[in-house]
Amino acid sequence: MLGVCVGAAICGQRPIGEMQFNDFVATGFNQLVNNAAKNRYRWGGGTPMVVRMPWGGLRHAGPYHSQNTEAWFYHTPGLKIVTPSTPHDARALMASAVADPDPVLYYEHIALYRDPRVKQAIADAPPAPIPIGKAALRRAGDDLAIIAYGAFVHVGMRVAATLAADGIDASVLDLRSLAPLDRPAVLALARHCHRVLIIHEDARTGGIGESLAAIIQEEAFESLDAPIRIVGALDTPVPYSPALEDGYLPSETMIERAARLLIAY
Repeated sequence: MLGVCVGAAICGQRPIGEMQFNDFVATGFNQLVNNAAKNRYRWGGGTPMVVRMPWGGLRHAGPYHSQNTEAWFYHTPGLKIVTPSTPHDARALMASAVADPDPVLYYEHIALYRDPRVKQAIADAPPAPIPIGKAALRRAGDDLAIIAYGAFVHVGMRVAATLAADGIDASVLDLRSLAPLDRPAVLALARHCHRVLIIHEDARTGGIGESLAAIIQEEAFESLDAPIRIVGALDTPVPYSPALEDGYLPSETMIERAARLLIAY
């Protein structure tokens, strides 16, 4: 499928391939990393293709249908990665991805497909374009910066609401794009809030959060009043058992605890 997408893109079309589950992309890894991602660099040829990557846990679907593979491609030059968290952004970012001259991995979180808590009314008119690489501030606050993407944006919003009941005013930044990353937005929020909590569903080790933390501490260290904290999943395969998956994924309780430790530092 990915080989067909690369070939169709080279021949002037704008294909959209779907992995059904992002875990299955491993079979076509070479076509993405060594073909699609390198064409621009090798001979100046654009490869305008979109790969839909349904991803994530929160559904008790086991290790072959729940992985977070975004970190596999995050450091591959030539690939763009978008991670919409709302119906509006899903529609607008798909339009931007299709219009882009280079390959875009479009990560759509399966747990959000039918979640009534993120339901939005969508206008019939075409959506206003969202530039790839532009984050969105979902909640403004002065005490703590919560940075997230995908389904965990909504987890961050719920934690921020809980903290607000105790007078802790947290911002929530939805990255929306991982590559390119909206560095100015990340750094501006870190400098404004002075405390940063990064949350994501992927494993902590080698995840996007560690890269974000490195960027912030290198470029905004003097603005920080506490060490950056990262909350991610355990370094294990995604469990199938519902009880084990609940223990594997970072919970709202765990994230809230990390936030309060930052505030108390």
